[in-house]
Amino acid sequence: MNDRGVLVLFSGGQDSATCLAWALDNFETVETVGFDYGQRHRVELEVRDDFRAKIETLKPEWKGRLGADHMLDLSVLGQVSETSLTRDAEIAMRDDGLPTTFVPGRNLLFFTLAAALAYRRHLRHLVGGMCETDYSGYPDCRDDTLKSLQVTLNLGMGNRQVLHTPLMWIDKAATWRMAETIGGPELVDLIRTATRTCYLGVHDALHTWGYGCGTCPACELRMSGYETYARECGR
Repeated sequence: MNDRGVLVLFSGGQDSATCLAWALDNFETVETVGFDYGQRHRVELEVRDDFRAKIETLKPEWKGRLGADHMLDLSVLGQVSETSLTRDAEIAMRDDGLPTTFVPGRNLLFFTLAAALAYRRHLRHLVGGMCETDYSGYPDCRDDTLKSLQVTLNLGMGNRQVLHTPLMWIDKAATWRMAETIGGPELVDLIRTATRTCYLGVHDALHTWGYGCGTCPACELRMSGYETYARECGR
């Protein structure tokens, strides 16, 4: 296993883009993996290549670190789920307190498949943008869930892979600040303009905080986080 190599779960959204920058700052070899599970906001996958091409130019030391990109077909996830991210359904709260955007098993499958891919690529480290500070209550975003999953994966594969979640304990405003700390205002602007987070896939107008409908839960978190960050730093 390569201790200086990492595989980043990169969707094309704000959080995973920030994690990609974090990985470029902390590892010598960085590969990425995306998942096509029939998501309504498939536009996030369409911006991945452009973002990858641009981020490597932001810092001289990042040049040459960004390696292969992988795209995995996870359409089976859309087949087994009835959610507002995999169906044309209303985004609302369910009776159990979870939003209809919760895709059961999504992050568990993401990390399991990523770990198998990393095993083949001889990469010890994996990075995901999960967070339980500013999030929608998804149980598979929780720190306890992912720590448990790391143990299970290592027992099942017979190695010692490490799952990193750099955003786990910070809110969206702090995520924007992290991006500035890592890559300066240039990285903030790249994430703002070149990533997509909107659950509805709206991308026809650029707001101060990026593209999106401005009303879905993902847009609300991104927008409020950016407004707090911009107010604090005078942007």
